[in-house]
Amino acid sequence: MAGSHRSALSGSTGREAVAAVWRIESARIVGALARYTGDFALAEDLAQEALAEALVTWPRDGVPRNPAGWLLTVGRRRAIDAFRRRSALDDRYAALARNLGEGGVVSGNAPADPARDAEDVLWDPDQIDDDVLALMFISCHPVLAREARVALTLRVVGGLTSDEIAKAFLVPTATVQARITRAKKTLGAARVPFEVPPPEERAGRLGSVLAVVYLIFTEGSSASSGDDLIRLELASEAQRLARVLARLVPNEPEVHGLLALLELTAARFPARTGPDGEPVLLEHQDRRRWDHAAIRRGRAALARAQQVGRGLGAYGLQAAIAECHAVASSVEETNWERVVLIYEALGRLAPSPVVDLNRAVAVSMAQGPAAALTIVDELVAAGTLSNSHLLPSVRGELLARLGRGDEARTELELALRRCGNARERAVLERKLADLG
Repeated sequence: MAGSHRSALSGSTGREAVAAVWRIESARIVGALARYTGDFALAEDLAQEALAEALVTWPRDGVPRNPAGWLLTVGRRRAIDAFRRRSALDDRYAALARNLGEGGVVSGNAPADPARDAEDVLWDPDQIDDDVLALMFISCHPVLAREARVALTLRVVGGLTSDEIAKAFLVPTATVQARITRAKKTLGAARVPFEVPPPEERAGRLGSVLAVVYLIFTEGSSASSGDDLIRLELASEAQRLARVLARLVPNEPEVHGLLALLELTAARFPARTGPDGEPVLLEHQDRRRWDHAAIRRGRAALARAQQVGRGLGAYGLQAAIAECHAVASSVEETNWERVVLIYEALGRLAPSPVVDLNRAVAVSMAQGPAAALTIVDELVAAGTLSNSHLLPSVRGELLARLGRGDEARTELELALRRCGNARERAVLERKLADLG
């Protein structure tokens, strides 16, 4: 690992090197510190302190031979300081101190030879996987609110800063910092251990992890507000987390199903926006611009999900729908009847009004707008999606296709009032203009 870092960081400035190493190794460092200290919240703080020290030291003294080891060494020294302040000079203190130089133990300052000390830090390949997996389960623990799970996952597993998370979700940095602080306090108060849940709990907890990764990707692929349709960095981070998870729990079919869904959906990103960032609807996209390598990866992940499971789960079914689009040469050539059938299966497995709305769109393509309008009107009558712009947007399009222009205009105007994303608002405005 140290050699690969040296080649990757050659020519980098100190601050660039810190950012690169942190993004690659932060989860491993936080996980190792949490395992050493037995305290997740303390470990995250220690890692942040090591990062701050690197931002001062590396630009001045140069990038160390083993950057990740250097950060872990600093974190472990800070842990000793923390235990000393708590007057907890117990077996944990002794275990941590054994690997430090004499100066570090006596004074609490930097070891006599930080470079040599960093080289002594050995990564346990088997344990590291457990560490990162434990981090993901803890960051997505059910005792945390959804917003806290997202922020903590992006921070400790994704390596994003509070500023980056705030920018991605269009909230103040102070809000993100407060969510992370509150989450760590909640985990401490609930005495959540740093460990991968036992097998009997893992299946239930895994759903929370997958949901957080999916939520991050959804916000990245279709931003709920702001000026950009796609927040590529956020979507890419979700893909990276899904790939990590697929390596850590390779026999869980829904992990591969989620990875397949993300890959196949992201494959369309290059064609989803025009030169000025304006949205390009599916029927107008140049499919030659789709990322065909991502399509291959997605289809491989979907095949893996089918191999290790007994039928596809909710994410796998959504991936199967995405595959129908990926293999079709055009909207007209898409196997819409199969898409409808998969949506029906998805609706039975994971019922939701959004699934029903998407099924209605597929029905409109397979059977015509009148059949789809019946489904949409049922959603309206049920009062679901009352704050979403999606329902009136779809209803407006169906009414327009049926020649009911005045009703269509009313629905599209309602969708426009509800829509928070500037790019999507522009699409709705064009549809209104097309009604004449």
